[in-house]
Amino acid sequence: MSNTKSNPPAPERERRDERKARDERDRENARELGAAGSQLSTAPREESAAGLPAMGVIGWARWFWRQLTSMRVALILLFLLSLGAIPGSLIPQNSVDELKVETFKKAHTTVSPVYEKLQFFDVYSSVWFSAIYILLFISLIGCIVPRTGQFISQLRSRPPGAPKRLTRLPAYTTWRTEAEPEQVREAALAMMRKRRYRAHTVGDAVAAEKGYLREAGNLVFHIALIVMLVAFAFGQLFKSEGGKLIVEGDGFSNTLTQYDDFKSGSLFDADSLAPFSFKLDKFIGTYERRGPQIGTPRTYEAHVTYEKGAYGKPQKTVIRVNEPLVVDGTKVYLNAHGYAPVVSVKDGKGKEVYRNAVPLLPIDNNVTSTGAIKVFDGYRDKNGKKTQLGFQAFFVPTFAGNGKGTMFSQFPAADMPVLALNGYHGYLGPDSGLAQNVYQLDKTKMKEFKDADGKQLKQRLLVGETMKLPDGAGSITFEGIQEWASFQISEQPASGWALTGAVAAIAGLAGSLFIQRRRVWVRAVPGADGVTVVEMAGLGRSESAKLPEELADLAVTLIASAPTAPEPETAPGTDTEPGSSPEPDSDSVEESSEEPAEGAEK
Repeated sequence: MSNTKSNPPAPERERRDERKARDERDRENARELGAAGSQLSTAPREESAAGLPAMGVIGWARWFWRQLTSMRVALILLFLLSLGAIPGSLIPQNSVDELKVETFKKAHTTVSPVYEKLQFFDVYSSVWFSAIYILLFISLIGCIVPRTGQFISQLRSRPPGAPKRLTRLPAYTTWRTEAEPEQVREAALAMMRKRRYRAHTVGDAVAAEKGYLREAGNLVFHIALIVMLVAFAFGQLFKSEGGKLIVEGDGFSNTLTQYDDFKSGSLFDADSLAPFSFKLDKFIGTYERRGPQIGTPRTYEAHVTYEKGAYGKPQKTVIRVNEPLVVDGTKVYLNAHGYAPVVSVKDGKGKEVYRNAVPLLPIDNNVTSTGAIKVFDGYRDKNGKKTQLGFQAFFVPTFAGNGKGTMFSQFPAADMPVLALNGYHGYLGPDSGLAQNVYQLDKTKMKEFKDADGKQLKQRLLVGETMKLPDGAGSITFEGIQEWASFQISEQPASGWALTGAVAAIAGLAGSLFIQRRRVWVRAVPGADGVTVVEMAGLGRSESAKLPEELADLAVTLIASAPTAPEPETAPGTDTEPGSSPEPDSDSVEESSEEPAEGAEK
């Protein structure tokens, strides 16, 4: 039985030979260029796992750490973080509005259990989002710290000396001059420094380097990302946000008991609330009255009087949309607007037992509003027995006229306000221990008032009109209208740091994209015939068409101090014609040739 081995196919052998040749060329170039061809950035080198010995626990830990702190993994984590924020934007969140979450669950009974298991209703506090966030944070820090040290070391060091063969560099040019080598090097050094290169003389050549801000921009970008992540986390932990509806003439003090709803971060301290108060003097809203944009708000202004601290001096200001009141880092935003009809209720003996402005909830763009009027205390029926009254209210600021069905508003301004009421009596349930919606009427223990025909008592009221309750039960009067405004009071710590980080990230990214790191060498040595030979070569961090152009421009500038010398007479039988020395312009900057110019090699 013969032991034979089949030869690999020809294409595979060619690819293998090509890889070997390329690796050999890379090793030779590395030996030739030495420190001059060293890496121009602080990014870690990618290492191939092929051919490496087996790794133990420590080796695998190091490998995992290198992968985690690589730029590729950081970008993947950043993409996953952005991807994870999508359900947080599309699905209602408990941290924003629990009522919307409950409504969503009732409307989507199939997917809601799946969303709950995936923590889609609490995305930003979920385990998986926090894990991505923390890994990205660690990855950025692990990437930046060593690169910052390397960058500082590069700033403190000088550009490396010229390689032995400048012809191996991507951009290269040469010419002969009658100037002395020392004079050429001095002129080259002065020119480089004038062009803001970091330059010095090393042996027979001038070494210069430029574009350090590229790596600085790269580091600034990553540090800015860390600042943004820290600011975002700090803001989520210590933030506070609440809402308050205020009727004209009423006020607000920044304490927990004054909020209609309040949410805060897990590390928030109620004692850290900024001490201030304000009063809504009046609300002014104007609307477009003609044209295709009729009814569109033109002016939304809340005129307020506010005070800083317990004994602050009253100050007047105007809060507009996107123009909040800012007090000690707390911002008061104008959120919404509506109407609060003023009603008065009298009992059967004509005694006024209730007078108040009742805020109603808008349900459309023309501020058609609904709500409930609740009289808890002070009312007695015709027999003198204490009871409670409730009225379902439907309000339109501009009545559209009589018609069939539900009335509606045809314009958001209060041009012709009408209030429609349905009356009930009984028990409203304030002592049940359950939270009540101020805009809804719980009628489970209420009885409706009947008119003379035995039907439900309903009536539309203009300002000043009264609806009488049957059997001498009293009356309710539509006294007038006040307006209300809803405010969002929020404190978001570190928001300034987040904005600073965002601006710095954009600036750093621009610098890392548009600034090129490059090195230039100018060598001047005596040639075989005693005439000085000048060589110029450049090396960039990446392939760029600008490097040959820049080298050509430097060569043209240097030629003013070291003009080209005439070519020597050629010996009989040679092919070179006299005076064929080329001018070093942009067309003469070539890619590397195989051999250096005459006399350029020591």
